[in-house]
Formats: sequence, C-alpha cells, structure tokens
Amino acid sequence: MVGATAGGLETAASIRREAARLFAVHGYEATSLREIAASVGIKVGSLYNHISSKEELLLDVMGGIMDDLLAQLDQALSGVIDPVDRLIALMDCHIRFHAERAQETFIGNSELRSLPPEARATITAKRAEYRGRIETLIREAHQSTESPLLNVRLHAFSIIAIGTHVSGWYRPDGGMSLPQITSTYTKIVLRSLAVIGADARVDAVLGTD
Repeated sequence: MVGATAGGLETAASIRREAARLFAVHGYEATSLREIAASVGIKVGSLYNHISSKEELLLDVMGGIMDDLLAQLDQALSGVIDPVDRLIALMDCHIRFHAERAQETFIGNSELRSLPPEARATITAKRAEYRGRIETLIREAHQSTESPLLNVRLHAFSIIAIGTHVSGWYRPDGGMSLPQITSTYTKIVLRSLAVIGADARVDAVLGTD
C-alpha cells in the first residue's frame, strides 16, 4: 500500500521508476525485488510498505503509463472543438508521449504476457478504452470528407503502431526533431483519411520546425 505522506509518495514513485528501468534493461523475469530495492536505496523489506508483490509492481508500471496516456489525451483535447484539430491534437499527444516514455512503452509491449489473467484484463481494458477514443476521433474527423472510411479499427491500430514504432527508434539527437516527426506522421494520417488541405491544417495547428 502506498504511503500517504509526501515521503511515502516520493518513495513509491522512485520504486515504479526504477522498476520500469530495470524491467526494460533486464526483463521482468530476470529482475528481482532485491535489485529494485537496491536501486531505490532502500531495504528489500521496505518495498512491502508500498507493494505486495512483483506482479503488482508490474501492473502498477503498465497501468500507470496507460492512466498517464489517457490523462494527457484529455488535456490535449481540452478546449479543442474542430474534429480535424482534435485528431491533430491526438496525434501530437500520442507521438510525443510514446517518444518521451519509450522505456515504459517497451515494457507495455513486451511484458503483458507476464501479468496474471486478472491483471492482464485490466491493462487490456485500458488499451481498449484508448483505442476506442482514437476510433471516435477518426470517425469525427472523417465526416467532412467524401471518401469512404475503409476500416476505422485498422486506422486506429495504425495510429497506435506509429507511437510504438517511434518509441523504438526516436532519439533527441537524431536526424529529425520530435516536432518534425509528429508533423510528418500527422500529415500522413490526415492524407490517408482524405482530409481536405491536410498539410495546411497540420501546419496551422502544430506549426513547422
């Protein structure tokens, strides 16, 4: 159980952060609670003031990143009314989040199998909620076009895959800046939906780098 004090919350955050780092480097199965405790700078017994098991810690890491992603999407869409602008805001949030939280994204993609069935269902439900929100934004942005929407589910999966893909190769010192990457992928998505003036719409909302 996470402590209610500021110190307890800070320690819990450190445990989650170091667990994510070690899970990403060594894998969930190969990482021990003793290693996590040592990395945080506490005794292994003190971990149990914050967690009940390593499985719970993995669920906390994987569930936490989905909660953060959903919260950031809410923030990105707040006050944005136009359907196309909302899809652009989604893309900006989605790509930036995955680029900046690559370590946790990797864990989410590689360690779902390590969760017990009930915990796995919890993460799957959060992912379904996020995908459903993307599908809604796709439908709304596409309503102003005259072309048929081939398959909204596959469109949503392709957007999700862009985030996962970027998290695997993006580096801050790479050949393209994150704003450039976000702008380009967003134009690709809007073009695929036959949004009129797609590139200009993206440039107006995101600007150019």
